[in-house]
Amino acid sequence: MNEVWKKPPISLAAYQAMVGEEVGISSWHLIDQKRINLYADVIEDHQFIHVDPERANKETPFGTTVAHGFLTMSLLSIMSYEVMPVIEGTTMGVNYGFDKLRFISPVKSGRRVRGRFTLAEARLRKPTELQSRTNVTVEIEGEDRPALIADWIGLIYFT
Repeated sequence: MNEVWKKPPISLAAYQAMVGEEVGISSWHLIDQKRINLYADVIEDHQFIHVDPERANKETPFGTTVAHGFLTMSLLSIMSYEVMPVIEGTTMGVNYGFDKLRFISPVKSGRRVRGRFTLAEARLRKPTELQSRTNVTVEIEGEDRPALIADWIGLIYFT
């Protein structure tokens, strides 16, 4: 089992007390050409800016291929597992969507990204359902501007 699943759980009250705080920063994740190509195959988006390094070098201002924005966004899942605490009694968590998602800077092939997570809201909608809102910034190693910023909403269900 992956180590990120083995974090000790915290109480709901402790989780709610974290609202307004930066919860943590994930590890770095490499976005190399292999990962970009695999993602392109999955979503059937083979635009040259993603999969043709030679052409991307000649015809784009990036000088190389760049990751799909949705690829970068999809890494939020593993980044959040690394950082966000598990609440005692949780049976499942689901992605409820985004109120805001902006792709700020392209991620060039070969770069690493990491997520910075701040808990913005944690309120019970029902006795067994928590709505959690997290502000996320995905940073690109060595760059001043982030890859993306997001206001991410999740639902956490309890027994």
